[in-house]
Amino acid sequence: MKQNKLTDILDIEHPIIMAPMFLVSDVNMTKIALDSGITGCIPAMNYRSLKELETAIRELKKHSDKPFGINLIVNKSNFNYKKQLEICCNEKVAYIITSLGSPKETIKMAHAVGTKVICDVVDLKFAKKVEKLGADAIIAVNKEAGGHSGPKSYTELIPELHKNCSIPIISAGGTATGEQIKAMLSIGAAGVSMGSIFIASKEAPVSDEYKQACVDYGAKDIILTTKVSGTPCTVINTPYVQQTGTEQNWFEKLLNKNKKIKKWVKAFVFAKGMKTLQKSAFSSTYKTVWCAGPSIEYVTEIKPLKEIINQLTSNYEG
Repeated sequence: MKQNKLTDILDIEHPIIMAPMFLVSDVNMTKIALDSGITGCIPAMNYRSLKELETAIRELKKHSDKPFGINLIVNKSNFNYKKQLEICCNEKVAYIITSLGSPKETIKMAHAVGTKVICDVVDLKFAKKVEKLGADAIIAVNKEAGGHSGPKSYTELIPELHKNCSIPIISAGGTATGEQIKAMLSIGAAGVSMGSIFIASKEAPVSDEYKQACVDYGAKDIILTTKVSGTPCTVINTPYVQQTGTEQNWFEKLLNKNKKIKKWVKAFVFAKGMKTLQKSAFSSTYKTVWCAGPSIEYVTEIKPLKEIINQLTSNYEG
């Protein structure tokens, strides 16, 4: 099974997942992805209500028979996880990408209806765990990824997982061009998951300021912060981020060590951080916390999404 490319696993033309981006990914962007020969995945938490999630899935299925996915946060910070999973299974989405928790329940329920499950991992230990649970593929979240990144560079992580796992490995991070896709495939990846280069698209539903920041800033301006969600997350090093710092304060760290309330503290910090990102993404304010990865180094202008994808795929094939 490991030799299968992402194109075979999901029956798509190009081995590219438009990564699930908090606040950015939506139905319109995903439609363009499907029409362009790649696949797209939307975070369930991008929808305020379960009904909106269900409506989005049905709209995409009506638009195309090409596969798309939904990203579920499967730990206790997501209070709607089980209901979101139920909707995904009822609607029989092509695949689910799990993040930040055990995918055991997701795999069991999804496989019962023919839905594939692809799991985010950051190291070999977790890769072997999800493989044993029955995951269909692994997304190797490496050091170069945007959002919640991993501790290892793709140059180390991809070959390690390819050597030790029997299911396909999809690289997340360190990819922004067709040439880089080829490089990922050459070291053992079955495909790639890409997000940051699509933020500066005309169709992305975020503010022009957020899009322009992806043009104006580069790889050297991406830093890790734990203040957003409690988990290391990559953001653009804006003046506001520099002012507020990137580490949780002593009181937050103390609360995180209390076993009795730890899970509730994490859920609160996560919810608060996501609200901060939401305010920054859709309005012009000096309090800017914009999530992005080092691949914005290759973003030079705001362009139509289809043009970005076509350039990417033509370079990959060339």
